[in-house]
Amino acid sequence: MTRRRAVITGLGAVTPFGEGIEALRRGLLEGRSAVRGITLFDPGDLPSRVAAEVPGFEPDRWLDPADRPRVGRIVPLALAAGREALGSAGLLPADAGPPPRRPDVGIVVGSGAGAADFAERQYESYYRDGIHKVNPFAISSSVLGMLSSELSIAFGFTGLSHVLSDGCTSSTDAIGYAQRTIERGDLPMVLTGGAEACITRGMMEGFCRMRAAATGWNDRPEKASRPFNRDRSGFVLGEGAWLLVLEEAEHARARGATILGEIAGYGASCDAHHRVHMHGDGEESTRAMALALADAGASPGEVDYVNLHGTSTQQNDRIETRAVRNLLGARASRVPCSATKSQVGHPQGASGAMGLTATLLGMQGGFLPPTINYEHPDPECDLDYVPNAPRRGDIRLALCNCIGFGSKNAALVVRRFEP
Repeated sequence: MTRRRAVITGLGAVTPFGEGIEALRRGLLEGRSAVRGITLFDPGDLPSRVAAEVPGFEPDRWLDPADRPRVGRIVPLALAAGREALGSAGLLPADAGPPPRRPDVGIVVGSGAGAADFAERQYESYYRDGIHKVNPFAISSSVLGMLSSELSIAFGFTGLSHVLSDGCTSSTDAIGYAQRTIERGDLPMVLTGGAEACITRGMMEGFCRMRAAATGWNDRPEKASRPFNRDRSGFVLGEGAWLLVLEEAEHARARGATILGEIAGYGASCDAHHRVHMHGDGEESTRAMALALADAGASPGEVDYVNLHGTSTQQNDRIETRAVRNLLGARASRVPCSATKSQVGHPQGASGAMGLTATLLGMQGGFLPPTINYEHPDPECDLDYVPNAPRRGDIRLALCNCIGFGSKNAALVVRRFEP
């Protein structure tokens, strides 16, 4: 059977730089930090009081007012990004009426926490005021699977509607799943990517308890996310939605769609090691990237750029550096790599979609996204991290790497489309 090709024909994003792909592009090119003091709740005396929130986001722009108290923040974030992605792909109906049913379009998205804010509010209501104050949608709107259903309902897509939740690799795995769906010929179009709205009191308390969240930067939030620095102290929680339209190449060409790139390969593995920590040798992360390259029919020698998971935690940054070195060998020091989390924080399950989107913008615009706040290099982290500012660069084939709790690893290969 001839393998079909999965190409990208639409992009949409709501990020800590603001709503829309252009806000993200500007933030990347300006090398700015989008990390600020937390405003979504009172962080009180938490050790970490910084996050990368979406500024000024108005959920009511994307929801029926009656639905606002029935869903979590993740839903309007995803709806906004989805509408932009579909609009850029030319797939939105011309009128504002009910969307036509589209059995030829499916949805596969990733999220680690889903509607965590909504669930926390329901628990608070229950313990404070009793069961009669709990929202009737407490269960249906809290389950992770509802995210794709909300998108399916909003856009009228009756193809498959799935949510993958694998911690930080969730959206990478979702995009890989969507790629396979296209390649198998199951559907010609899939809305895929990831969304996260995990900046809540409960999540922050949990990550502070784990000693995973960045501390020591509450008075300088813009400096808190600092991957590969020897003085890094943990990750900065982020939020947002990064969605893309994945489409079978010939289908896209037949309808005259603009092709932005191709998802050419996907690979995944598990260290089978620990609930939180990676195995120190990084071998399974290397293997996931190698599997993605093999799936794309490419070799390590063809890699022009690597978008790193780059969480700004002591252990992960060192092990990921080791994994990339294992993969690229003698070329490792010459291949630019960067951590977009230095600018927009760590959006947990949406990390892979975030990194892929930044990579695509760099591929289109002829630039390499930077790793900002790179001021005190860790001698054990010795790659070219595109320090502190973007630079010109030609990306033809890139790796997007992800690492997650439970020792999970996943990677995507994205390349410039050539008919």
